[in-house]
Amino acid sequence: MKILVINAGSSSLKFQLFDMTNEEVIAKGNCERIGMSGSFIGYTMKAGKKEVVTEMPNHKIAVKKVFDLLTDKDEGVIKDLGEISAVGHRFVQGGWLFDRSVIVDNDTIEKLNQLVDLSPLHAHANMAGVEGCMAFMKDTPQTIVFDTSFHATMPPKAYMYGIKYEDYEKYHIRKYGFHGTSHRYVTGEVAKLLNKRVEDVNVITVHLGNGSSITAVQGGKSVDTTMGLTPLEGLIMGTRSGDLDPTVVSYLAEKKNLSASQVVNYLNKECGILGVSGVSSDMRELNSAIEQGNQRARLALDMLIYRVKKFIGSYMAVLGRVDAIVFTGGIGEHQEDLRAGALEGLENFGIIIDKEKNLTLPRGTTEEISTPESKTRVFRIPTNEELLIARDTKALIENNR
Repeated sequence: MKILVINAGSSSLKFQLFDMTNEEVIAKGNCERIGMSGSFIGYTMKAGKKEVVTEMPNHKIAVKKVFDLLTDKDEGVIKDLGEISAVGHRFVQGGWLFDRSVIVDNDTIEKLNQLVDLSPLHAHANMAGVEGCMAFMKDTPQTIVFDTSFHATMPPKAYMYGIKYEDYEKYHIRKYGFHGTSHRYVTGEVAKLLNKRVEDVNVITVHLGNGSSITAVQGGKSVDTTMGLTPLEGLIMGTRSGDLDPTVVSYLAEKKNLSASQVVNYLNKECGILGVSGVSSDMRELNSAIEQGNQRARLALDMLIYRVKKFIGSYMAVLGRVDAIVFTGGIGEHQEDLRAGALEGLENFGIIIDKEKNLTLPRGTTEEISTPESKTRVFRIPTNEELLIARDTKALIENNR
């Protein structure tokens, strides 16, 4: 069975084609700058890595370009689209309507339209990927895997906000959480490493990238997470402010003569690591600035480290027993000083890492960085959201036959 995974963003479209007999990646790539000038596709197939500049005015055309590459008579990896058994799509927001992955049908689309207000930018982009695939593969099953569904197991005491209950009921204002595919994937992987069933593990999963979140997993289920109604809540991130006093919104609106929506846009796109450092949202550029003595860059990193530590500590209190802490995501996997800093001072809680090993981890591998004496084991595990989507899609298709 071959399954294509699509992750459509506002101006991009990532894809991976899997052979699910052995979970091998047959081809993968990324369409960039969709709807803008200078659009291109970077991809890896049997001919190796290549980049092609091509016009992609919308996601439907981008999908068509991907299909043309996959079926190219000289460099393609399949003869025709009929070889693809199903297409799995990543959706950011499943809201209160979806607590698991689903096959796309008319009812699914109707429900998705009810969720647009919760995530307008992501919702339209995600749906564009589905519509693009359906235009060229009318008879091929399409599935959706939601970033929020892993967090549907949170109890009300964790997901409720202190607002009037009738407003929660009417407007569905609550914590939903995100990065669920990543948190679920690494939870499954660490359960294998601990030689336990997923249902028996308590772990804290730390996904750090341009967007970052931490999740408390109890008995294999999410019981709390740092992101909320939107991905703005929680940790300081690349361009997102993270947690702050809600009054900051009205205060900034008054001082900067902005609307509430303009302030939220500012908090999402101009703040965080970028806003504090004044350098960049890219950790590589931030680290370079720190090496050159830039104190604002140092402050931005220290703020992130501090908040990661604070949430790890709070989730230890929530879980009681913590079998493992897992770092993943681009920053979590590659920023060794952040991992060390976030766990520094937690030795009294039984968390001890091998500092030398932590500094010399090979790229792209799963590694334990805790010492034999550590009561809580610590891992660096590369995430694989696309594989999880492919696995869910395969299971849905097989169970629907």
